[in-house]
Amino acid sequence: MEDYPYRKLPPDPTDPGADSEEEELPSKSQRKREMTALQTLGQALVEMPADRLAKVEMPDLLRRAILDARRFTKHEAKRRQMQYIGKLMRGVEAQPLQAAVDALRGLSAAETARLHRRERLRTRLLDDEAGALEEISLAHPGADLQQLRQLRRNTLKEREQNKPPRAYREIFRVLRELEDRHG
Repeated sequence: MEDYPYRKLPPDPTDPGADSEEEELPSKSQRKREMTALQTLGQALVEMPADRLAKVEMPDLLRRAILDARRFTKHEAKRRQMQYIGKLMRGVEAQPLQAAVDALRGLSAAETARLHRRERLRTRLLDDEAGALEEISLAHPGADLQQLRQLRRNTLKEREQNKPPRAYREIFRVLRELEDRHG
């Protein structure tokens, strides 16, 4: 009886060229899952704000493809461009790109720690103005301390008058900008 021509035969033990320890290749399903994951990562990069995307290290060809994808409005053109981005990403180390997307989404532990540190500093600024401003001036020389004092006064006034916390949020934004600027 003749074997089915495409069936994988077991290795011949008498063949000196046959490896007894064959390297396992990923299955077709696994490769497809990996490609889909890369396309999903590419989609996240396309949706990333332009200022954040500019800070992410990537090959120029991939960056141009991502910027092109933002321009397309037709569904089919966008779909083809996303497949192209996925193809380009197969040749790129995806870990740093995924880390940048996770940081944007607030998923990374380091980003979460920075968020909590800014929140604690904002709370400390409201409770102990002098100590917090000293800490800020040491960590971020050239910071506009007068602006922070004014925002603190406005925050306390908003709380007294039960107004929306606009200045409170602004303090957080200023602290984030200081951190981004000075590392």
